Order: sequence, then C-alpha cells, then structure tokens
Amino acid sequence: MSNKNQQYRARNNFLSNANPSRSSSKGNFLLPNAAQKFGGRAGGAGGRSSAVPPLFGLPPYIWMTAGGTTLALGYVYFSYLEEVPLTHRKRWIATSPQLEKQLGDQEYRNLLRQFQGKILPPSHPASRTVERVGSRIAASALQFAKEQNVQHMIRSRANSNQTQVPPFTYTVVRSEQANAFVLPGNHVFVMTGLFRYVRDEDELASVLGHETAHNVARHAGEKMSGSAVVNLLARLSLLFDPSGVALTLMLPAAALFRELPHSRTQETEADQIGVHLAASACYDPRASKRVFAAMKQGADTGGKQQQPPEFLSTHPSHESRISNFDKWIPDAMRLFESDGGERCRRVRRDMALARQHAARGGGRSPPPTASNSTSGPDYGSPW
Repeated sequence: MSNKNQQYRARNNFLSNANPSRSSSKGNFLLPNAAQKFGGRAGGAGGRSSAVPPLFGLPPYIWMTAGGTTLALGYVYFSYLEEVPLTHRKRWIATSPQLEKQLGDQEYRNLLRQFQGKILPPSHPASRTVERVGSRIAASALQFAKEQNVQHMIRSRANSNQTQVPPFTYTVVRSEQANAFVLPGNHVFVMTGLFRYVRDEDELASVLGHETAHNVARHAGEKMSGSAVVNLLARLSLLFDPSGVALTLMLPAAALFRELPHSRTQETEADQIGVHLAASACYDPRASKRVFAAMKQGADTGGKQQQPPEFLSTHPSHESRISNFDKWIPDAMRLFESDGGERCRRVRRDMALARQHAARGGGRSPPPTASNSTSGPDYGSPW
C-alpha cells in the first residue's frame, strides 16, 4: 500500500513539473498564452498594453511631432489664403495692408529725395494730365473694390476723412526711361520717357489702370510674403548644409522657377484688371493694345539690346501681352459700351472740357527742354 502511495505522489510531481501552469492560481492560468499573443509582457496596469503603438515603425514622439507641425502649417497657410479679384487666383499673403502701406510710404519719401530736382511741379501740363486721368482710374478702382468686395480698399475708404476715393499720389519724373510703377499706399510714379509711346489720355489710362491694379490685387504684399518664405527656407538649409552649397543652388532655382513666373503672372493680372478699370472709367480699352504695340515697335526698330527670353524676364513679352489683350478687350468693350454707350459719351464730353480747361489754365511750367532738363525731349505738351 505504501508503495502505491509513493507511486501516486511521484506521478503527481512529474505532472506538476511538466505543466507549471496547473500549479498557478486560476486567475493567471491563461496569462502566458495572452502574453505570447500580444507580444508583450504579462502583467496588470504597469504593462505596455496601454501605450501608443508605433506608426510605420516610427516612435510616437516623431510622428506626433510631424503631424502636429503639418496641421499647424496647414492652418497658417489656409488662414492667409486670399483670392485675386476678377481673375479669382488663390494666393498666400501673410502681410497686412497696414504694413504694406507703411513700407510704401517710407519708400515714397525715399524716392522723392532720390528724384529731387527731376520731379515736375503739380502745375506742369504733364502732371495735370496724369493727375486728371489718374483720379478717374482711382474712382473706378473704388467702385471695382465695392463690386468685388476688396476689403482692404473698402476699409481704407471707410477710415479716410476725405470725401473722394482712397488717396493716390501721382509723381511725374523727368527721365528717358519709358516706365511707370506704383508703391503700396497708392503712390504712382510716371517717367516722362513713357510719353514716347503714350499719345493720348486713353493710352495713359491703360498704363495707370495697370499700376492701380497692382495695388487693388495687393501684389506687393504677395511678393513680400513669398520672399519671406524663401528667405526662411534659405536659412534653414544652412542647418543641414553649413557649407552653403545647397543655398547657392536654392536661390537661383527659386528665382527661375518661382519668383520670375510669379512676377509674370502678377503683371498679366494687372493688365487684365487694368483694362477693366480703364473701361469702367470710360477710357477706350483698345488703347492698351496700342501702347504695347508701340513699345514693341520701338524695341524692334530702336537699335536697343535684344530683350531676354520671356522665361528669364519679370514681365511677359510684348507679343504675349498683345495676345492677352485680344482675349480681354471684347469683355471690356461691353463694359465701355454699356447702356448703349450713353454714359461714356457723356463722361468723355466732360473729359474734353477738362482738357480744354487745363490747356487754358494759367501758371503752367515750361516744358522740360534741353535748357532746363537733365535729359529728354519736350514731354510737357498736354494732349
């Protein structure tokens, strides 16, 4: 009997050694298999079963940081996304109209000092003509801003104590250069060399409409915002490549593939909006095409250095601009001839009276001739 008990105890000991889980408590009977199934360590709340799992093999602190940064950048991008009036192009602007105006006012004062002695007085016939045509384009721009809900111009008008359109300044500078440009804050500069190609008020209106359109569309703020991003990326590149090789390659590439095409897009937009502003102000929109046709002819026959290819230029070629005007002029003519053309016939009669009044006005300065000008022929005669 004792031998049977000994055999029984020996058999139980053998089974216990072969399957240790049978000697465990009932609550822990399945834990070894569960731990193997989930690849973790068995245990209670102190185990890893509640931790954030890795994504694509990356630790959580990496992909969570990358995801948060992406969301933040997306929010910043879409928060400052705006639409260009009339063309409806989406673009990113991080600057404020107030900052743009402040910088434009500062540059305006600098240019007045730079051009000192070359600026025609307000009583000069050329200055009067530019002021008269410009004021009509400015009034058209304000109406356009209301129709297109251009908030920065509407707010500027609401905050102004003046009863007219948002304040514009027009400065005519003696120069052989055939050019005009505008600064934020509505400061327009016209070089007298432009009058070689601009022969009447309709053609001048096409130029001033183009310059005014740049400010309506806030192209300067768009350029500043884009330049800030490029400069930031350029500085960050030095963290990964302190030698500066990447920076050396990045800056020309940014100019060729972003800045130059972007500048040409803005110039094309200013042409399109400018034609609309001129037609709304009752200036013949077909004059825009005449101006650039004259400039093209002057470039072809003037013996000047050949123009660079369009993809290396900040402006579209004359051929591209003339072709674009062919697409836009029909719509502009419908605006010009709205109401059977009666409105513009009445306005143009007033324009003719204004020109006659300006021609008879006293206090006119002599035109800039060789004896009283640093350069250039006589650009002073009113049309």
